[in-house]
Amino acid sequence: MRIRQFAAVWVCLTAIALAEQPARAQNCTGSQDAAVQCFVGNAVRTNLTSLRYGMTMSQFKSYGVAISKVLQAQQAYLVLAGMSSAIADAMPPTNADGTANIAAQQAAVYAIVHAEILNDLLTIPAEVNEQQLKWLSLDMVSSMNETNGIMLSPGFFIRITDSYITTATSNGVVNWTLVNANVMAMVNNLAGAGLLKLPPSMTLSQAQGFAGDLAQAIYNYKLATGRKNL
Repeated sequence: MRIRQFAAVWVCLTAIALAEQPARAQNCTGSQDAAVQCFVGNAVRTNLTSLRYGMTMSQFKSYGVAISKVLQAQQAYLVLAGMSSAIADAMPPTNADGTANIAAQQAAVYAIVHAEILNDLLTIPAEVNEQQLKWLSLDMVSSMNETNGIMLSPGFFIRITDSYITTATSNGVVNWTLVNANVMAMVNNLAGAGLLKLPPSMTLSQAQGFAGDLAQAIYNYKLATGRKNL
C-alpha cells in the first residue's frame, strides 16, 4: 500500500510540475509552488500519503515543492534516480544474516548524495536543499527495495568499486592507497572508452573524488551490515 501511495503522489506531483498552468481550484492558482503545496496538504488530509521523516505539514509541503523542482531539473533527477536504483540493488537494508538494517542503507544513501553534491555530479536545484534531496533519494530507494518486478542489476558500478575494497583488504585492514589508485584507474578507463559521460559541470578529477567517496560509503555500509562483499 505504501508503494502505491508514494507512486500516486509522485505521478500527481510530476503532472503538476510539468504543467504549463497550475490547476485552477480553491486558492491554489497563484503559482506552481502554491499548486503543489495545496495538493500535498489535501493528499495528507485524505490519507493519499502521510507525513514522514519527522516533518511538519509545512516542511512536507516544502518537500513536495522540492520534488517538483527536481523533476524539472533533468540532470538532477537522472542522477538521483540512477543512483537510488543502484543502491536498492547492491546495498539492501539487510545484514549479512538477512536481518533488517534500514539504518545502514539510509546512512549509505545520505553519504552518497552528499558526495554527489560535493563533487558536482549533482547540482542542487533552486528552492531545494541537500536534506530534501536525501529524503527524495531515500523515498526512491525504499520503493525500489520492495519491488517484486523484473529488475536488471544497476548496482554494477557499486559492486566493481567494492571488488577493489575486497582485494585490497588483508586481515581486516583496507589499503586505501591501493583502493583509491584502482578507483582512479577505473574512472580514467571508463572515461577514455566513452562509457562514462560526465556532466559539463564535473571534471574528471571530481569524478575520481566521487568514486573515492563512494568507496568509503560502501565500506561503512559493509561494516554496519556485516557483509563481506555486495
